[in-house]
Amino acid sequence: MGSLTGRKALITGASRGIGRAIAEAFAREGCRLALVATAPERLVQTAARCQELSGGLDVDMFGLDVRDPKACDEVIKKVTEKLGGLDIVVNNAGVTRDNLLMRLSDDDYNAVLDTNLRGAFNITRAASRALMKSKAGRLINIASVVGITGNAGQANYAASKGGLIAFTKSVAKELAGRGVTANVIAPGFIETDMTAGLDPKVKDGALAGIRLGRFGKPEDIANAALFLAGDSGAYITAQVLVVDGGLTA
Repeated sequence: MGSLTGRKALITGASRGIGRAIAEAFAREGCRLALVATAPERLVQTAARCQELSGGLDVDMFGLDVRDPKACDEVIKKVTEKLGGLDIVVNNAGVTRDNLLMRLSDDDYNAVLDTNLRGAFNITRAASRALMKSKAGRLINIASVVGITGNAGQANYAASKGGLIAFTKSVAKELAGRGVTANVIAPGFIETDMTAGLDPKVKDGALAGIRLGRFGKPEDIANAALFLAGDSGAYITAQVLVVDGGLTA
């Protein structure tokens, strides 16, 4: 039996990259999954792989714009009814629209904040009652080291991730009395579609600062999420787990 056998998890942004890696890691450990992405057709491959890894457990898929609070409420209701509850929520959905501050438009600033921060708020608020009813409620929010250090050209992204860290710490204090843990994973430079298009000079500069001498993989973040979601993370809450290969050391 896996470490998450019998537990039910919802993961946003699960179609690729870090979200997909987390879904696959949870599936290997016997977790029932509800996967969320903007377009459900993007989830088909992830769901099929998770079903295979879990030994045939059903995997539910939902198309959802996390910026829409009513839609989030509806999806959480459907998930809890279908799965018979909800034990783990992973807020991973995120976007970037990078630009220097003087060139950063209102639309680009708001789009990033609305998805990365408000989206996590919408999902967490909708799922909070279910997490409090669980005997092992876990909230795991995927932020970024940029939310701690800041980064030129990413004022909107850094603000969203820094806000997510503060939001998570507040939720941790509110829900601790019901046994729910709430933590943040702050990845460094991870090889995903989001980072694939960066200028090679930017990548070389980042690599030079990583003490372990390599970029991270989505699986590195998935392993951290698995630790926080299971019994090993039961006494850890309101913390930021930096997974960056020593970039911010």
